[in-house]
Amino acid sequence: MLELHEVSKVYDGVAVVDAVSLCVPEGQTTAIIGPSGCGKSTLIRLMNGLIGPDAGRVSFRGQALTPANAPALRRHMGYVIQEGGLFPHYTARGNITLMTRYLGWSRRRMDTQVAQLAGLTHFPVDALDRYPSELSGGQRQRVALMRALMLDPDVMLLDEPLGALDPMIRYELQAELRHVFGDLGKTVVLVTHDLAEAAYFGDQVVLLRAGRIEQQGPMSALLHSPATPFVRRFINAQRGLADSLSS
Repeated sequence: MLELHEVSKVYDGVAVVDAVSLCVPEGQTTAIIGPSGCGKSTLIRLMNGLIGPDAGRVSFRGQALTPANAPALRRHMGYVIQEGGLFPHYTARGNITLMTRYLGWSRRRMDTQVAQLAGLTHFPVDALDRYPSELSGGQRQRVALMRALMLDPDVMLLDEPLGALDPMIRYELQAELRHVFGDLGKTVVLVTHDLAEAAYFGDQVVLLRAGRIEQQGPMSALLHSPATPFVRRFINAQRGLADSLSS
């Protein structure tokens, strides 16, 4: 689905992503974790062509991602960022249908898709004509998710989508997201700093450190067979979570 081969990105002489090679399996969820500043968000922006690599290659369904084809290929990638990134001057419905209006969908087709997604994400239909400032944090994230799903993308890229929510809303949305991805059979890349969230979603977990992959594989491997002292320290820093995941 998505492949990165020896990909690097340098800012001010510092390799924020440093010779990363990664394969994102189709139909699975890949969780990318690591401390702040390790390159997680840069990596996901490289995946959807919002920025280009300084070295290496990003491929989507076997096709190299380039500045020329990135806008077209991004239509097959849903992208959700922390706090949703909604346009404040558009209603929820306006945000959700932004790309479909640009692509010339009929009103009937848009309304049908919006209704289906609202049901799937448990979003109240009577809130579709409210503006983001009139929605709760959880509702704004649901709108961002629906906008990302509107074109039925092949892959979903989520950059800390639940990081700004309070624990109860985050817990509810985690369960709903996993249900949505399972129902739709989506390929998902999820960036998070939360070990428990990575374990909850991830079929494979990728732990970054200073722009490099420190270890990747199932969460059980990171917990029980840490590849380096850093992996062990990262796990131990969230000891309570690690203990609950191991039990």
